[in-house]
Amino acid sequence: MSYYLSVGEAHRRITEYLNRFSDAVQSQDGRSLKSLLSVSSPHLLSLADALLIFQDWGRLIKNSQQLSDVLQHHLRALHSFRTGRFVDAYNAFERSANGFLLEFRNWESAWAMEAVYAIAYEIRVLAEMADRELASLGKTPEKLKGAGSFLMKVFAALTGKGPKRVGALYVTCQLFKVYFKLGTVHLCRSVIRSIETARFFDFEEFPKRDQVTYMYYTGRLEVYNENFLAADQKLTYALKNCNPRSEANIRMILKYLIPVKLSVGILPATSLLQQYNLVEYINVVQALKSGDLRLLRHALQEHEDRFLRSGVYLVLEKLELQVYQRLLKKIYIIQKARDPSKAHQIKLEVLVKALKWLEKDMDVDEVECMVAILIYKNLIKGYFAHKSKVVVLSKQDPFPKLSGKPVNS
Repeated sequence: MSYYLSVGEAHRRITEYLNRFSDAVQSQDGRSLKSLLSVSSPHLLSLADALLIFQDWGRLIKNSQQLSDVLQHHLRALHSFRTGRFVDAYNAFERSANGFLLEFRNWESAWAMEAVYAIAYEIRVLAEMADRELASLGKTPEKLKGAGSFLMKVFAALTGKGPKRVGALYVTCQLFKVYFKLGTVHLCRSVIRSIETARFFDFEEFPKRDQVTYMYYTGRLEVYNENFLAADQKLTYALKNCNPRSEANIRMILKYLIPVKLSVGILPATSLLQQYNLVEYINVVQALKSGDLRLLRHALQEHEDRFLRSGVYLVLEKLELQVYQRLLKKIYIIQKARDPSKAHQIKLEVLVKALKWLEKDMDVDEVECMVAILIYKNLIKGYFAHKSKVVVLSKQDPFPKLSGKPVNS
């Protein structure tokens, strides 16, 4: 702790850090430089404590030292962070990051890419902390927006035919996190266009970690846009390539992949939902299996806040048509057991009674409209006998499977 740190020891720690920083730059050791450019990481706490004790640390940085301006602002950011002044920490770090980016642009090789990764991550995290501080003071949170602008400058520095392009996907993923947090996901489009249409980018060249994160966020975007087939493809890619030991990441992917799979008629096992603590979907799945409209509505109501925050509530709400289909199929199976010759003829009045028991009041005309939608959506095959108020189901495959296609397609 800083309370038990002598001035001499504080001086030694700061000097040692400056020497390590200088050595990393001179030897072009990007990995070592990465660890030295962190602010929020606990491994620099001892240095932060030293800055609190030896407050004249600025004079230790030689003007001739490479990246001296970067160091001045970086240590100021670390000092502010340690004292809980996150807005000041962000402001200082942003100045340090801009200075580093200017130098990075002039280096031909990509030796400092790991350090750029650290800066891209840190500026986002610090911006979020600074915005929380601003909000607590009744001021307008604005730092995360500023971090997004800086990350766009980093992205621009990485776009090209040189070796630095390998870092573009990592920075893109940091931008996604900023835009999703700010609720400005429409800004993702220009970055996605650059990644997916630029000839100098080969997706398979990017690190697998970044590929997974990219597919996760673009998959979420497809969910919001109700492009379920594209969402299924991207999120499935993310799941298959995710580190199997990263249970938290697998859970994040499944949180969006499961609603997509449900929309195309694929139901997950209860054991999977329990394993990854996605129990909010258990009753949704059970409602789909049993045709229980009441259970679906209760499940959506019980977990409404969680589903709304995830942005999947509307996707799940649209599963109602599939529940109607399964209810109709249930009635068909019961009638077939009683009288096989008339199994394909279902009176609308029977549906009205079943729905009433499930706490859904609909008259015959409303039920007829609902069944007409099911026929139009190819969830059932059949036609109406209007005079007798009966839906006549096809004798061949009356309840077609979705076959991996969403109901709305």
